[in-house]
This record gives sequence, C-alpha cells and structure tokens, in this order.
Amino acid sequence: METKKLLKAAAGAMIVAFAISACQTKKTATGQNADPAHNSMNSVDWAGTYQGTLPCADCPGIRYTITLKDDDTYVLKTRYLEKGDSVFTESGTFAWDENGGKITLADRGEKFQVGENKLFHLDMEGNRITGSLAEHYVLTKMTDQITDRYWKLIEVGGQAVADGSTQKEPYIQLNSEGNRVEATGGCNGMGGTYELKEPNRISFSQLIGTLMACENMEVENGLKRALESADSYHVQGDTLQLFRARMAPLAKFVAKGK
Repeated sequence: METKKLLKAAAGAMIVAFAISACQTKKTATGQNADPAHNSMNSVDWAGTYQGTLPCADCPGIRYTITLKDDDTYVLKTRYLEKGDSVFTESGTFAWDENGGKITLADRGEKFQVGENKLFHLDMEGNRITGSLAEHYVLTKMTDQITDRYWKLIEVGGQAVADGSTQKEPYIQLNSEGNRVEATGGCNGMGGTYELKEPNRISFSQLIGTLMACENMEVENGLKRALESADSYHVQGDTLQLFRARMAPLAKFVAKGK
C-alpha cells in the first residue's frame, strides 16, 4: 500500500510539472514572456523603406511605399492602381506596442508587425491576416533604395571625379518627402524635383542653382547635364547610375553617410 501511495504521489508531481512547463512554453510562444531585449524594436534593422501592393475593394490594388525612420516618424505614399497616377503622401509618427513587435501609425490607426526586412499589415485588432490573401498583406524592405540616401558623385560623362578636385564634395540626394532633389557639382548648390516610375524610370525638373564661379566647373556642368538628360537609373546596393536611353552611364555615384 505504501508503495502505491508513493507511485501515485510521483505521478501527480510529474503531471503538475508537465502542466507548468506547457504553460510556460505557451506563454513564450504567444509573446507574454518575450525577452524585451530581443524584440523587433531592439534586434531588427527596421528603419528603411518598405513596398508592396495591398488588396483593394474596387481596384487591382493599392501600391504602398512606407518609410520608417529612427525617430519613430514615417512617410507613407499610396497609389490606387488603374485610377490614375496620383500619389497620396502622408507623414506622421508611429508607436511600438509593449512587446516591441508591432507598430501603429498615429492618425491612421493602421497596425504592422515588424519582421526581418518585412512589414505584415495587420487587421484592426492587431492580428495577422490569414487565408488565401495573406501573402498580399506583406511589405518588403527595399534594400536597393534610391531615396533618402546621400549619393557621392564618382564619375560623370565617363570621367572619374577625384576626391578633392572640386571645392565641395559633389553629390545628389533624393528626399522622399516632397520629391525634392538637392545636389552640388562641387561649387553651386542645386535643387529641384524628381519623379520615379516603374520600372527604374526617373526624371528631374525645375532644376535651379546658385551662380558662383569656381575652378573645375566641368564636373558641375557635367552633373547638371546628367540630371537634365537622365530618364532611367540602376541601383544595386551602394552604387547608383543614371542613364539616357540605356546608353553609357551619364553619372555614377556611391552611397555615403552625410
């Protein structure tokens, strides 16, 4: 009898231990006990631009381009396919949830789960969308990004641009907010607007600049001609090239921190 009692007690203890272990596993899986030091907010390189086409009730889709910045602000551009070329631009702030895995766009109330190089558009309750359309609610990070980067000029008109050969470092930067371009060819500052279209089409307009005279104006004049003539581009990693009618590159740039 004593042996039976001991066996029953041992069995009971094992059941309790198993239940506790299962409960802890479930909590971890659902994020209730997630390690706050290793969530998306702290462990994922989430800042950048994401793009995708979300389902639309009365059109083929809504083209989403959203840029998340390190200061918890965003710029969102949306375009309704087959309803003209109008692009609607909004900006604002976003907030992380307490687990550091999801964000909510202020004012819009839209929620996204932040993954490695992906944003998952969530329903209004903050849940992942499932079913046959699930894959259409995913935005992918643009690793070959052309906007909001500082592009140092290294070649124009087929001629290399040596460091220190101009008074200032020649560069261009395409700012996503307002589609404004800022640049210098090494002497004068230039500004204007740009437009991007798929696939890899680009155009610059309303280019104006200061009128100072410097040495080696060939670089600046060449960059201005390149911007005025360019109709396409190719970007791969940290290298950008501007083209006209798929001929030899008008100008080459490398990405650099400002």
